[in-house]
Amino acid sequence: MVLSRRWSVFLVLVAVWSWLIWPRFAVAIWADPRSWHGSTPTSFLWVHAVLIVVSLVVGAAVGLLGLRGWRAARNR
Repeated sequence: MVLSRRWSVFLVLVAVWSWLIWPRFAVAIWADPRSWHGSTPTSFLWVHAVLIVVSLVVGAAVGLLGLRGWRAARNR
């Protein structure tokens, strides 16, 4: 599959967006009182932690695809 430069830029922007938003969301979840029962993490924290990690991994993969597409379009 060949990506155009526009799609490559779009994918990189999606990755940047993910890496800007999800860490801020993680800080908010960490500070949320529903995340802790005393000093023990709750399922609320664990579910959101999994969501955040998966989203960051997908964001990184999309960003790598965008960068590879940008480089390939530049070489054409």
